[in-house]
Amino acid sequence: MAGYRGASSSASSAGGGGAAAAAFATRMLLLLTLLPLALAAFAFALQWRGGMRDPAGAAWPSDTQRFPGMENSPLGSSSSAGGGGSYFAVSSSSSAGADCAEILGRSASSHGISLYRGWSFDSESAITPKICITGSTSAGLHQILPWLYYHKVIGVSHFFLFVEGEAAKPAVTSVLESIRGVKIIYRTKELKEKQDKSRIWNETWLGGFFYKPCNYELFVKQSLNMEMAIIMARDAGMDWIIHLDTDELIHPAGAREYSLRRLLLDVPDNVDMVIFPNYESSIERDDIKDPFTEVSMFKKNYDHLPKDTYFGLYKEATRGNPNYFLTYGNGKSAARVQDHLRPNGAHRWHNYMKTPNEIKLEEAAILHYTYTKFSDLTSRRDRCGCKPTKEDVKRCFILEFDRLAFIIASTATEEEMRNWYREHVVWTDKDTNLKLLRKGVLTRIYAPMAIIRGLKESGVFTSAVTSAKAQSKTNSANKESILPNITAGQSTLESGHVDLQATVRKILEMVDAQEEAMPPMSPPGFVELTESALL
Repeated sequence: MAGYRGASSSASSAGGGGAAAAAFATRMLLLLTLLPLALAAFAFALQWRGGMRDPAGAAWPSDTQRFPGMENSPLGSSSSAGGGGSYFAVSSSSSAGADCAEILGRSASSHGISLYRGWSFDSESAITPKICITGSTSAGLHQILPWLYYHKVIGVSHFFLFVEGEAAKPAVTSVLESIRGVKIIYRTKELKEKQDKSRIWNETWLGGFFYKPCNYELFVKQSLNMEMAIIMARDAGMDWIIHLDTDELIHPAGAREYSLRRLLLDVPDNVDMVIFPNYESSIERDDIKDPFTEVSMFKKNYDHLPKDTYFGLYKEATRGNPNYFLTYGNGKSAARVQDHLRPNGAHRWHNYMKTPNEIKLEEAAILHYTYTKFSDLTSRRDRCGCKPTKEDVKRCFILEFDRLAFIIASTATEEEMRNWYREHVVWTDKDTNLKLLRKGVLTRIYAPMAIIRGLKESGVFTSAVTSAKAQSKTNSANKESILPNITAGQSTLESGHVDLQATVRKILEMVDAQEEAMPPMSPPGFVELTESALL
């Protein structure tokens, strides 16, 4: 019995210990189950109340201002969320985040477009570096607005636009003048008189383009406008200035973000000029209406291709045209705003006191949308009064393809023009396209298309127009706004004063020889490449 009692006591003791262990395990399992749920609920409550701020968004200023068109757009709605005025931050509303993804994120994930947090198109505070674009245009709003807002997206804050033709009409300028950072300069009699006194006319570097019609005349006009834009850029505190046409977009590839500001921020301090090689649009249809949102295929610049690839595929890439590119191939440039800066034609900048230290970018480019619409043939023809002969067109056009296109547009029937356009401009051979894409001669670029489509769908462009109408500004008050500012720098522009002429002569004596202005140039030709390969 004693043995039995001892055994039963031992068994009961063991049974009691097992029950306790089971109860402890049950409690731990329950605790481990409830703890994550409690933490998740706490995090959800904080996020719902807006108490958990994004540190990236908090680093940006909260007093950012919207540009015209943001008020009723999905981009503008997120500014009231807890992200401190962030247009692209993920707010407490899931629909706002979805709208942002719809506008820029649809192609962002596949093409590397950053959705900037706490970022405002029009805010001028804490912007480094400050970048401006100057250009001469006669285009309408349908072309200027996408061009302008795209460059705002990638970091340009100021625009100095010299307008004439369609671009100078009140319906256009009233909208442009209502956009923050945009200055309109009309080609008035007063402006022309000031430019007629420019020191440029007494120098030799642009002399080869004087007193010739059409493209030569435009080239001189652009250079004179660039000279004035330098003064305005300096007065506005700009760090960089770029001359760009309204059929060109900057493609800041190679930067850590899809940002021109980031690209130029990483440029060493001792660099005076940054050269962007240009890519040329390669359209695949002859019915393009909106090039910025319909064209994605571009031909790479010679500077961005291995020589053997360029040389080996030159004939296929040229397709019977006079040159590798239809128009120019020597890119555009950005200049650091500094003393003695001057234009060197529409494609480069120079300095009266030194040879600029320049670098050429290995990935970033200018996307040139040239001859993208069939109507470009007749519009170029209508701008020039030259005779459609091989001899006379040389007075009007610098590049050979422009000369051929002018003659065709002036002498051929509508059907003949259409056939010529398809043969020389439109890339209809899919096998050739695929081959050149695989070899890297052609490339697909979607980022600008995605950005401009997003801006268009969000109503930015239409809102800019309606906002300008609501402001009811008078043109006469604005027409005289820019020239008084130029007067402050008039001594730099005018060479009539004796003291200035003496200064110019001294500067010129310090330079051994003045380089001629860089004109629009075609890429290296087949003959040039053959000769260089033999050297």
